[in-house]
Amino acid sequence: MHARVATYTYTGDAQDLARQAEDGMLPIFKAQPGFRAYSLIATDEKIISFSAWDSAEAAEAASVAATEWITANIADQLELKNTHFGEILFSTTLGISTKAGVTA
Repeated sequence: MHARVATYTYTGDAQDLARQAEDGMLPIFKAQPGFRAYSLIATDEKIISFSAWDSAEAAEAASVAATEWITANIADQLELKNTHFGEILFSTTLGISTKAGVTA
């Protein structure tokens, strides 16, 4: 399983941005092949987007979908700072373990 982690700076209310993402971005991600999970984390200065996908290709395709949605809907409030892709090594939430045959 693979992840896309994107960091954004933002203006305005983080809760409002999260509601907009839940209403707008989440349905788009759910419609993408290989979607597994989506989370937003807010700090005082940044919003961090985490999404999990079946493959690296699916994670990278999600980045294109996210950019398109943000540009069309909340570009005046959110600025992408960086995006990382990687393999999820273990996750209790997603049931991934480093131990063969063990569900996390």
